[in-house]
Amino acid sequence: MTISPLKILFALIMWALLTLAAMGVFVWQWLHTEHASFEDNITYVVEAGSSLHFVAKDLNANGVIRWPRVWVLYARIFDLASIRAGEYRLNKNESPVAILRSIHQGIIVQHQITLVEGHRFSSFLSEIHSKDNIAKTLTGANALGKMLEADIPIDHLEGWFYPDTYQFAAGDSDLSILQRSYKKMTFVLAEEWLDREEGLPYKNAYEALIMASIIEKETGAGHERAQIAGVFVRRLRKGMRLQTDPTVIYGMGDSYQGNIRRKDLRTATPYNTYLINGLPPTPIAMPGRKAINAALHPEPGATLYFVAKGDGTHYFSKTITEHNNAVRRFQKKRRSDYRSSPASASVGEG
Repeated sequence: MTISPLKILFALIMWALLTLAAMGVFVWQWLHTEHASFEDNITYVVEAGSSLHFVAKDLNANGVIRWPRVWVLYARIFDLASIRAGEYRLNKNESPVAILRSIHQGIIVQHQITLVEGHRFSSFLSEIHSKDNIAKTLTGANALGKMLEADIPIDHLEGWFYPDTYQFAAGDSDLSILQRSYKKMTFVLAEEWLDREEGLPYKNAYEALIMASIIEKETGAGHERAQIAGVFVRRLRKGMRLQTDPTVIYGMGDSYQGNIRRKDLRTATPYNTYLINGLPPTPIAMPGRKAINAALHPEPGATLYFVAKGDGTHYFSKTITEHNNAVRRFQKKRRSDYRSSPASASVGEG
């Protein structure tokens, strides 16, 4: 029996089509199946300007994808060829298509940094600069100038940056993080200012921010914030000086070595609230929302003084006699485990 050439050709064509279909199914399954193509999860950086072809070859060299040309072809067919620079975390069990979609969509690794309330701007900047993957553009004495160029219209850096946890991608700049921090502070301050109590002794929201920064430095015990605000507000209303150590410390600058001496209390600076009337000219630290809220919602009462008890909280007094007795009790007979608030503050002691 003789098989016609036409039937042979048809059989070959069918065989070729079935082979191509089988290969197509195999390749499709490879592209979409999660499999351990490399030993462990890895961090991979797509540099700016890298082509898809270069990334495919590089991923193949690193054992991430097996067939780079197939990967690139799939990307071009399904309009996934545009990729975004950045740092990616690749899961060892991700499919090649899942990896491709991550790089196409720019699902980059997000890091985080926490800026703590009560810290100064210099501490904020040091914390930011401690991260190796943040671009450092604010160096030396150029910080304020850079802020102004970035539409942060302030003439003093202290107090204007909101303490919080911020997400960032590798390569983000210190300025970009501080821009977000500044915007959040202006939003929080404006929101709290609109809800303030009536009759407060502040000319504007900035003075409330100054007060909030002092409150933040005065205590580590959150429940005391409104009490401390009440003391300060009553002193301002009565024309009494604030007499708060954290402002003195701020005014001392680098000369502060962990202890305030009597001569420091007698040394005139714009921040020495033992000598000046009213508030200091600027905030002395970065306050959080709770301190701002306390400044705008002081606790009512008659106390005018407070002194650190040594356990992180304070004793509040209505009269100078009661206060002096508390000073003798808590300050002049200190236990070995004595600790004050973060700034070791005591109003009316001088």
